[in-house]
Amino acid sequence: MDLNVKSTENIQYMVDAITKKLRMVNTGAISPEHFSSSSYEELKDIYELVARKNTFSPNEMQAIAEELGNLRK
Repeated sequence: MDLNVKSTENIQYMVDAITKKLRMVNTGAISPEHFSSSSYEELKDIYELVARKNTFSPNEMQAIAEELGNLRK
């Protein structure tokens, strides 16, 4: 999978990976349909941050959730 290509499938993959890694309970609030290709780069940055870390503080999780909320359509 080439995440450098803006596609609906890549958005779906990144959102799924982020929600699984952060063990988000309310995944309906952050679904792939809520993100447009115009916010793709920002979403990819968040995905890369989440992918490279193993643990997150509550403050980090809140900041990530807030940022995802800001990127929603």
